[in-house]
Amino acid sequence: MTYTVEPLTDGGPDTGRHRAPDALWTRLGAVEARVREAVAARRALDPDPDDPYRGQYLTPEAAARILDEPGGLDLPEPEPERGREREREPAPEPEPWRPPAGSLLDGLVRRFGLTPLDLDLLLVVVAPDLDARFERLYGYLNDDLTRRRPTLGLALELCGLGGASPARFRLAPGAPLVDHGLVEVTEPERPPLSRVLAVPDRVTAHLLGDARPDARLAGVLDEVREDPTAGAADVRRAASAATTGVGLVHLRGRGGDAEGLAAAALAAAGLGVLALDAAALARRPAEVPALARVLAREARLTGSGAVLGPLTALPGEPAERARVLASLCAALRGLPLLTHGTVGWDPAWAADTPVVLDVEGPTPERQAARWRHALDRAAGDGGPATGDTVALARAVAAHRLDSGQLRRAADAAVRTAALDGRPVEPDDLRTAVRAQNGAGLDRLARRVEPGVGWDDLVLPPTTHRRLRELALRARHRERVLGQWGMRPGGGRGRGVVALFAGESGTGKTMSAEVVAADLGMDLYVVDLSTVVDKYIGETEKNLERIFTGASAVNAVLLFDEADAIFGKRSEVKDAHDRHANIESAYLLQRMESFDGIAVLTTNLRANLDEAFTRRLDVVADFPVPDAEQRLALWDRCLGARLPRGDDLDLAFCADRFELAGGSIRACAVTAAYLAAESGEPLTMGQVVTAVAQEYRKLGRLVLEGEFGPYLAQAAGA
Repeated sequence: MTYTVEPLTDGGPDTGRHRAPDALWTRLGAVEARVREAVAARRALDPDPDDPYRGQYLTPEAAARILDEPGGLDLPEPEPERGREREREPAPEPEPWRPPAGSLLDGLVRRFGLTPLDLDLLLVVVAPDLDARFERLYGYLNDDLTRRRPTLGLALELCGLGGASPARFRLAPGAPLVDHGLVEVTEPERPPLSRVLAVPDRVTAHLLGDARPDARLAGVLDEVREDPTAGAADVRRAASAATTGVGLVHLRGRGGDAEGLAAAALAAAGLGVLALDAAALARRPAEVPALARVLAREARLTGSGAVLGPLTALPGEPAERARVLASLCAALRGLPLLTHGTVGWDPAWAADTPVVLDVEGPTPERQAARWRHALDRAAGDGGPATGDTVALARAVAAHRLDSGQLRRAADAAVRTAALDGRPVEPDDLRTAVRAQNGAGLDRLARRVEPGVGWDDLVLPPTTHRRLRELALRARHRERVLGQWGMRPGGGRGRGVVALFAGESGTGKTMSAEVVAADLGMDLYVVDLSTVVDKYIGETEKNLERIFTGASAVNAVLLFDEADAIFGKRSEVKDAHDRHANIESAYLLQRMESFDGIAVLTTNLRANLDEAFTRRLDVVADFPVPDAEQRLALWDRCLGARLPRGDDLDLAFCADRFELAGGSIRACAVTAAYLAAESGEPLTMGQVVTAVAQEYRKLGRLVLEGEFGPYLAQAAGA
């Protein structure tokens, strides 16, 4: 009989899945021939083969016949009854059948380590899933119409073997068919030879040419694409490490596309990619052992390797993380498993030790190439032009993005530009990159989306240069500290830490916002109320959560009034002093290993511990503005849209009122409210009234030497 199968599709357009292989149907025909022989032999011994109730009861004659059958323990065969010689089992095939090279069955044999007998047993068991006639035939051969699947004994019989043959252990735990999940042995309460065999649906689908992964993996598999800019030498090393020995490789990356390198290495080795979502596994730790077994079978079925990461997304509790990784490594042992993350490998995570490869951050040229590939792929045919890719990449050079984040950011930027029918611009990319930040840090700090730029700052040239230096350090840290190896030892991270020191209102917080805007990042202002805790050790835990969260997002972290937690260590006189010193010592160590961008602000620089100052990359002093700067601040704060009266004398305000930028802004806002109430353009009287109110708020006296001819109006404010 000839077997055919229609191409499998998912109901949509052609999916490219091919017809089930001819070798499968050819071999299934041999299984059918064996079944025919077994049915004929059984009917020849059956006194009433047409009995409609056969298989539902046992007659005395049938019981006697069973007792007279030869046993499976090499016992002598009894004398034949009624002059009829018992038929012998058919002789096994003289030469084991082997599938054609390169066929689906050949791949199954190689990847699962199957023998010809294993393959025959598998096809005997899967036959009812491919042809419903086998269900009825197996029910007849089992002498039980309700048992329509092959038993272990029947499977051996159809392969020309008896129940006492050592071949029965090819279907026992430890054998490839059972260990790798190709065949399931059910009904463990029955005697071994009577246990029913079944093939999982995913294995049957694979035999029919379906490449869709097991449905149980749907929630934990992620999309990953190979890094098109990965170096050939790096790809070869990773591919060689993954295809030798136990196949365990750990890619430790700091800014590089470790996930993309893993995918490129597997592709170079001729393997597919099964990328695991570490965060999804962290949400289902109890299911990991079962999922690991399913994943291992899927990897062997499809000839794939597994990619897992980042490891920091796995459960944070050490014992739970170790259990998850141990389950995965044990199930995938001997298969390529490439993990990635910024952390090193802990020997407690698995019985095997991986090959550890460092993945350095990409050069500016490679990063521009990554963005070009991602933007071109997102735009597709007929999409918006991407413009100058080098300039676009430079706009977000300070960000550390994995392949998934970069791909999603490129897609969002292209769709945003397409709405206006224009090429992708740097602002589109900055906005899209900021959107990749998770909400984890929002619970610990206040998020500020920058809305100011360099033109909004009025600062001395020296301070301005320090801010520019901070931005360029953040933008080029991967090249200087990574590629050029300028990072000192001692466990120092690749973070950039700056101190802004100056009186209140001199522009420290606004400057941090400008730097964040220049880098295309959000600003997160740490709220000290969420950090400082009266209980010993809790403050350090809160700070650790903040530092860890800041390292995981592309943002500038601002510690306002930093001297409250970065203060000087003191002589230990009691337990409180000792705890305060421990807290400061922890912060010193944590700042050393920080990988993000942080800004500390203080009104009293002398209050900071000298050890903190030594660890700072940039120190910017914010002096009180002089008269010329105050004039620029008054003009900037009042803006261009607020109507101004003819009597407004900003030069007088800048010369007489020695105020910081924050106070000038407060005065401008108060004066604007007064002008709005009057319905007239802003007058000098309203400005003087606002300044007098600010003076009283600051506890300063309203003196004639400062207010001059406006003293009377100021006194009545």
